[in-house]
Amino acid sequence: MTLDQLLQALPPRPLGTPSFPRNLLGAFRRKSITFCNGLTDETTPVFWFQSRSFTLDLRLPGLDQTALTERQGWVGDTVWDAAAQEMTWSVARGYQLHDQWPEPARFAFIGNSVLEFAPSGAYVEDWRQQAVRGPLLGLRLMAMEDATGTRHAMEGGLIVAGEHVAFAHSRLPAVDAALAQAPRLDEALAAGIASAAEIESGEVSVALDGEAITHTTQPARLGEPIAPGPFTLMGDGTVRQDHVIAGARCVLFHAIDVYEPDHAFVTQTPATAAAMDWLDAERSHLLRNACRSI
Repeated sequence: MTLDQLLQALPPRPLGTPSFPRNLLGAFRRKSITFCNGLTDETTPVFWFQSRSFTLDLRLPGLDQTALTERQGWVGDTVWDAAAQEMTWSVARGYQLHDQWPEPARFAFIGNSVLEFAPSGAYVEDWRQQAVRGPLLGLRLMAMEDATGTRHAMEGGLIVAGEHVAFAHSRLPAVDAALAQAPRLDEALAAGIASAAEIESGEVSVALDGEAITHTTQPARLGEPIAPGPFTLMGDGTVRQDHVIAGARCVLFHAIDVYEPDHAFVTQTPATAAAMDWLDAERSHLLRNACRSI
């Protein structure tokens, strides 16, 4: 099955009541990050896809020319602290060798914007929801089987949010174990601990408005289908995906985290009746040049 066929064949696995605000589900592009020193970055492509229990994150500080050792991407298990109203992410294996974003996150919501505050005051990020309505699918990668039939524990997953898709898988455990000997990727590459191909074998990719990759840690994959499959829905409810990692054919095995065929993503927030009256009364000035910013 193709990904589209899988979406037709999968039985729904409803979201239920998530542990965190529903505003956080979906596909987000970072509009800006403002630091406590007064500097703001509105250029770096950054994407955050949120399923029921895990996150996929991609950051390319050098745009499409980001150097091999400077790319950022990870899959993280989502943890919500209801008392503190903070989200944290447990990242077992990311593209980089250390956690570059160690702080939890506090949030505020306005329209389709999610404002993320670092509790330390170091920065605030302005995220914009990309999805409006459509499927919400989260497949959490559990294992990979190579051509010899050997299974390897893997981190990663696939998230579909409306018209947008994110996909990720970690490097093979042996490569990650070797990389653990170095504090940074550039040092590992210089010391010959891992080759460039081994470093790049971990993937985080995003496809906006379709299934062709638009942003990725693997530039050679730009424009390719993000998850061509084929996919197989197994009798035990897991999903099998045929894939290629580092030029070798393999099989990925996913657990279904959530699947809602028609999910309405949060793109508006409530306001008082007086606020709505003011907005309507002053619309010729306030809304003259306004548009939905994504």
